[in-house]
Amino acid sequence: MRPFFVVLAGAWAVVACPAASVSAADEPAASVERADPAADSRQMEADLQGLNWGQFRSVVESVPKLKADVDAYGPLGWQYVQKNYATYGWKKNIDRLDEAQRKLLADLIRAAKGLK
Repeated sequence: MRPFFVVLAGAWAVVACPAASVSAADEPAASVERADPAADSRQMEADLQGLNWGQFRSVVESVPKLKADVDAYGPLGWQYVQKNYATYGWKKNIDRLDEAQRKLLADLIRAAKGLK
């Protein structure tokens, strides 16, 4: 029962102290360069947050590391993500991806945005 409270306390901390997110209006879309991974991950975060829930979930479930990060909290994790995905700071999770998964994420986001 104790691990449940640890997870619950962690989820509360994330809700109570949300990370500051970078909005797409703060930086021009053309300024994303492959030479600067931080700018690239900020743009991917903004693009990911701009998707609707169905597109967002499909993209996250297609990137194994991101899916594992959410699945670690079970069904409550997905409920939390559904309520907060547009404001949650995904940059840290994106920064942890290897180059192949970052490319996959970028391709999936572009494909999902094309469906809008």
